[in-house]
Amino acid sequence: MYLLGCDIASSSVKVSIVDEESGQTIASDFYPKEEAPIKALRPGWAEQNPDDWWNYLKIAVKGALEKAPVSGSDIKAIGISYQMHGLVVVDKKMEVLRPSIIWCDSRAVPYGERALRTIGEKQCFSHLLNSPGNFTASKLAWVKEYEPQLYKSIYKIMFPGDFIAMRMTGSIVTTVSGLSEGIFWDFEKDALSEDLMDYFGFDRDLIPDIRPTFGLQGELLGSVAAELGLKKGTPVTYRAGDQINNALSLNVLNPGEIAATAGTSGVVYGVNGKVSFDTSSRVNTFAHVNHSLNNPHLGVLLCINGVGILNSWIKRNVAPEGINYDELNELAATVPIGSEGLSVLPFGNGAERMLQNKQIHCSMHGLNFNIHNKAHIARAAQEGIVFSFKYGMDIMNEMGIEIEIIRAGNTNMFLSPIFRDALAGVTGTVIELYDTNGAAGAAKGAGIGAGIYKSAEEAFASLKKIDVIEPDGLKADKYCGAFDIWKDRLNKELTV
Repeated sequence: MYLLGCDIASSSVKVSIVDEESGQTIASDFYPKEEAPIKALRPGWAEQNPDDWWNYLKIAVKGALEKAPVSGSDIKAIGISYQMHGLVVVDKKMEVLRPSIIWCDSRAVPYGERALRTIGEKQCFSHLLNSPGNFTASKLAWVKEYEPQLYKSIYKIMFPGDFIAMRMTGSIVTTVSGLSEGIFWDFEKDALSEDLMDYFGFDRDLIPDIRPTFGLQGELLGSVAAELGLKKGTPVTYRAGDQINNALSLNVLNPGEIAATAGTSGVVYGVNGKVSFDTSSRVNTFAHVNHSLNNPHLGVLLCINGVGILNSWIKRNVAPEGINYDELNELAATVPIGSEGLSVLPFGNGAERMLQNKQIHCSMHGLNFNIHNKAHIARAAQEGIVFSFKYGMDIMNEMGIEIEIIRAGNTNMFLSPIFRDALAGVTGTVIELYDTNGAAGAAKGAGIGAGIYKSAEEAFASLKKIDVIEPDGLKADKYCGAFDIWKDRLNKELTV
């Protein structure tokens, strides 16, 4: 039997086909081959067309099937991972009413801040575990105020993964994990938050029916099966937000375990076995894939918006034309640790939760025209990304989350030796790299949801560790010294 995993990211849609018995990925593909466009009609805005995600998915599924030595009828279950916090709205005909306001869009910050003050910090944090902040509920409040006629036409709201599942199955459903990431979920009452729905004036009927994260969430329509090259009735049996799914992909399920990603944005995600929260909402708490009221498993998520997107910007606009990422890393490696006093604050991709939703933009500090060149900027950018991880991990430590080992997929920024060594050195953590990705994790999630695997332990027994990066004591002091300079420059920016 074979399993199909789909990862709906903001940069591309990735698809993997996994052999259930061996646990190995036999084929994968992604589309578009260049980063998918993000529309920014105004500063701080970020939108994508959900129908584009669907078209990307069809191309990626076709590409994966062409590479696989199996037929589409051999796929026994489908799992979906998706970019978190996005808002998709449809009418009764299931037609998209407007572009999706995606995760890095900052327009809703004032709505979340007002909700926090009005509902009350104590009530928000004890029930929602977060400030409404710049999350999905606040984005819907923006639509309600600025697009009232469109708002009246909304039949259901969805997260990106819910939309893809709707296109596959014709059913509109969601999950507790999804509702928690949108800040719609009351953890104390284990129900939709009455406080939030009443404050914003949202009709309860806007929220889809709830299905388990693992389990039947719909079956592939005949017309869609023909489009995708799959079998009618193939069940969709798993969905989760990308960072929650990444943790599953790395078999991070229990308290004390940590997962990380460093794609367009960067995330450190730790599982907590007790209810806790950051009263400044700099890091956020959501329901993990195995969370329940009686057995809490909560994901504490540190998100940094400006990670791979900064490295990509450096490659396009600063580095020599035509350079690839390996060559960019080699260029950066010609410069010593600390980039000879040059620091980059990598916060140019919207308001940063870690900075209490401030939008300070990306900036360079300590630039000396007689010393620094492209190589210095390339290295300082990667170090600045790493230092933002360190800054956020210190907040997680304040919450009682001890981070000694980080698990990550061998992809994106983790392919950079500078990034890996700097992260291990400045944080003092061991980094374990695994041969997996979000789409493969979603495929195995589908296997769990379909009952093909009896447990997550069985599903991820084949997970392959491919590298271990340990802190280099000789370099650690240099990285920590550079971090102190970087942090001082950040603090000055935050007080302006």
